[in-house]
Amino acid sequence: MSTAIAAFNDHRTLTGPEKVAALLLAMGKPLASRLLKHFDPGELKTITRSAAALGAVPITALETLVEELAQQFSRGVDLRGTAAEVEHLLGGVLPPEQVAEIMSDVLGSSNSSTWVRLSGLPEADLAAYVGKEHPQTAALILARLTPEAAAKTLAILPRESRNALTRRMLALRPVSEATIKILENKLRDDLLNGPPRDAGANSQGRVADILNRMEPEQAEDVLSSIAEAKPVDAAALRSKMFSFNDVVNLPAKSKSVLFDRVPTEQLTMALRGTDATFRDSVLAALGARARRLIENELNGEGGSAKEIAAARRAISTTVLQLSSLGEIELTAEAA
Repeated sequence: MSTAIAAFNDHRTLTGPEKVAALLLAMGKPLASRLLKHFDPGELKTITRSAAALGAVPITALETLVEELAQQFSRGVDLRGTAAEVEHLLGGVLPPEQVAEIMSDVLGSSNSSTWVRLSGLPEADLAAYVGKEHPQTAALILARLTPEAAAKTLAILPRESRNALTRRMLALRPVSEATIKILENKLRDDLLNGPPRDAGANSQGRVADILNRMEPEQAEDVLSSIAEAKPVDAAALRSKMFSFNDVVNLPAKSKSVLFDRVPTEQLTMALRGTDATFRDSVLAALGARARRLIENELNGEGGSAKEIAAARRAISTTVLQLSSLGEIELTAEAA
């Protein structure tokens, strides 16, 4: 090892952590993984910083340091230590959360921490965003989210989009760091950094979403209070709100799309306690088989008031999600 160190010193003096980082990067992930497990978190951060800033190491110095890997570098390609390389090296050895913490500490607010923060956003927001992007860009975004966040986002996308994006994710080719950097900057500007340009509209949307999840009597009381001081805001909030009772006012096409997404048992539960006119209006939008199934279930008893209210809120939430994705219209005039 002393000969190897001397060879390195002929080029420039490397610190101990830099030498370790160079060796680990030269070993490759399978062999390096065995060693990384023996470092404590503090040592891992030190090595990660060194690897991220290592830069180019001449092939001659590298061959001297790791003679047993000379065959791997016989084509004369220099080694370059980058943040992406060391993040890849850590992946699979440590839990994703620990990798994200280490890389965030090394890189500040860039790279992995951006995707961790994006993965923490509501899936409805992510779905609405990727739904407006080019499919290839959307696939790249989904592929870099955490698996859990990507799965939840895909789950509320239209079936055709979900399947197409998954196929694109399978076929993704490596993307340059410069391209990823541009994408990250755009995502931070659009989704993470401060209030967007339409902050007022977004605030109304968030408040409307909160009101939609409250008990109807409570929501109406809040709206009445807002109307006394800000009638325009109250009217805007009402236009963004949707309750289960509004289902019958949806255009026929929107009803068809909605009931195709809502589980039969959830719709059955939500219809309990409704009057015959309302029930018939909803059932008329279903296929014959689904209608008979629900009618048979409704003939029996079942479901507490709490379960019925939860089912109705869930359907209202689904309506708003589908509307935000542009899959359904809430009014016949806009259809």
